[in-house]
Amino acid sequence: MARQRKKKGRNISGWVILDKPAGMGSTEAVSKVKWLFNAARAGHAGTLDPLASGMLPIALGDATKTVPYVQDGAKTYRFTVAWGEERTTDDLEGAATETSARRPSRAEVEAALADYIGIISQVPPQFSAIKIGGERAYDIARDGERVEIPAREVEILRLDILAHNGDSTEFGVECGKGTYVRSLARDMGRQLGCFGHVSMLRRIEVAPFGEQDFVTVAQLEAARAQGEADAGEEIAESAIGAARKNRFAAIDALLMETATALEDLPHVALNDDAATRVRLGNPVVLRGRDAPVEAQEAYATARGRLIAIGAVEAGEFRPKRVFGG
Repeated sequence: MARQRKKKGRNISGWVILDKPAGMGSTEAVSKVKWLFNAARAGHAGTLDPLASGMLPIALGDATKTVPYVQDGAKTYRFTVAWGEERTTDDLEGAATETSARRPSRAEVEAALADYIGIISQVPPQFSAIKIGGERAYDIARDGERVEIPAREVEILRLDILAHNGDSTEFGVECGKGTYVRSLARDMGRQLGCFGHVSMLRRIEVAPFGEQDFVTVAQLEAARAQGEADAGEEIAESAIGAARKNRFAAIDALLMETATALEDLPHVALNDDAATRVRLGNPVVLRGRDAPVEAQEAYATARGRLIAIGAVEAGEFRPKRVFGG
């Protein structure tokens, strides 16, 4: 009988709300954070282009089970559109395909905004992660082929001008899942008759997380280094376990609780007995006047730790996905 390979990494769970620097890819960022925490599992909620900076929510351990709830959250960006050029990638990375000497006035840009608010039809960029016939669009585009990507509906909740000069306009946008800011720049440039591409993109919110939750790579590295220093160079054999815990204490303090991703769902607080039943997959009767009576989805905690996601039916919490607690 083949021996099972021992799982590598710590069984640590929670969210790291990384302020990703421009130039770092999302996969690279996840790998970096996973290594710093020595985590067994890691994933992210929503890819951020390498040239973009800002919020990349990274889930460790059991928090990976809550990724879909963050991916569905509204996102807020600040971005700058440089007028006068349309590019293959709709950002600075690509080659220019169309040029124009025309530059729109602030009034012209403002007048166009109404066409991009609400539910709109949008064609994703040629260089995007959309799958066409089983292949990523950017892989097909890199081979020099033009990709026919069907339009899809996305929701723009808010679109404002933050600054404007002759050659560029800075915007703030709040949008729903699947929206491409690069497509907004491309489409506005075409509509205004001057072409355009994104020259700066920064994501500042992914609901329910905000700028106050940001942590940088430098902060994570410093916390890990501090933990290593606290653990000391020489550890007695009998104290290895305690030292290992101390080594990660500083960086673990930067983690957000797994349940933070679920704060838009109804919350059920359980006592220890009820939590034990739920961990075994059993329903429990909810008591107390503040307990929800019906909810398609709710989350349950015990002693402040996430226990399960489930439904509330007829005054009972019925678990669908159980966590380590």
